[in-house]
Amino acid sequence: MSASLAPRSDFPLLAADPGLHYLDSAATSQKPVVVLDAVRAFYTTANANPHRGAYALAARATDQYHEARATIARFVGAADSDGVLFTRGTTEAMNLVASSWGHSNVRAGDEIVVTALEHHANFVPWQQLARATGATLRIVELTPQQTIDLDHLRTLVTTRTKLVAITHVSNAVGAITPLEDAVHIIRARSAAVIVVDGAQAVPHLPVAFDALGIDFYAFSGHKLLGPMGIGCLIGNRAVLESMPPYQFGGDMIEWVRDTDSTWNVLPHKFEAGTPNAADAVGLAAAVRYLDSLGMDRVRTHEVALLELAESRIRTLPGVTVYGPPAAQRSGVLSFSLADVHPHDLATILDQHGVCIRAGHHCAQPLMRRLGVSATARASFYVYSDAADVEALVEALTAAQGIFATAD
Repeated sequence: MSASLAPRSDFPLLAADPGLHYLDSAATSQKPVVVLDAVRAFYTTANANPHRGAYALAARATDQYHEARATIARFVGAADSDGVLFTRGTTEAMNLVASSWGHSNVRAGDEIVVTALEHHANFVPWQQLARATGATLRIVELTPQQTIDLDHLRTLVTTRTKLVAITHVSNAVGAITPLEDAVHIIRARSAAVIVVDGAQAVPHLPVAFDALGIDFYAFSGHKLLGPMGIGCLIGNRAVLESMPPYQFGGDMIEWVRDTDSTWNVLPHKFEAGTPNAADAVGLAAAVRYLDSLGMDRVRTHEVALLELAESRIRTLPGVTVYGPPAAQRSGVLSFSLADVHPHDLATILDQHGVCIRAGHHCAQPLMRRLGVSATARASFYVYSDAADVEALVEALTAAQGIFATAD
């Protein structure tokens, strides 16, 4: 495969610089014209505060905001769009669950299960919830291929388990969790609430929330061609309705009396204040764009690029690749080069027009288990092609030459 799935010309930043090889889409994706136009169009044709005005312009803003929610709900297979809450992204979504459901339900003696594969956003909130409540934090270890050890999960989940937090796709090594198997194990052993980090899954895989049998699923818009500062928490209606509000203020109230208040219905109960309507509209444009490409084709395209990239860089001396085989990974290639620090590597690659991520990828528990402080990470998306792979390999070869000379 040589061509990108989506034309580079659809992405103004990439179109403006033919020599740029952007391989950091797992950090944030580039934005197509249709998304940029949708945000601009909201501000130029519908800019008013949703839910607050009786005039036509406010009604237009309200309609577009609600249409965006319905579009996104369909994309992720959530039949109940009222259970799709807009947040600033996955991090806020996890903190919402921890603050609202967690502090209302978790007590001393309870157990919280997380995995060693998690991004900090799906690890630290539960770590801190356990510390605050006196619950015990249990950590599921990994297989030698850096996938979740389902046998270990089976031993950790018990009737004392109150919550299980698990990633759908690892941001650091791209490992795809077999969610159906994991959920079956959890449900067979406990009544725990299941919280899934889908930040790296929704951009790359077909996702059907209603079929997963979980309670919460979170993702960020900027990972899937949408704007920064917008994301979603999808929740089971019964669980959401049992939870207290996360924040207080406008739009989330029903009645405010002098001494007490009552709360609005879903989803408004969890969306206090003026909503980020323009970016919600932009996110809806992004999922329509991905729909037009087809998520099955997105997956096929990324696996092909990943296999090509891995086969090419494995020919270089001193390369270590982390994670499972390409068929069990998203479009992430996490690796190291012997005697070259990932940060140095990223700096040299940047001089060749190749953008990669270097660091612990907000996954320090995983890095400790890998025995490294950091890795280099190249991540592919719909606008990536074989030329990006070749540029990566050429830049890595040049970097090895520089360090060989220095030695």
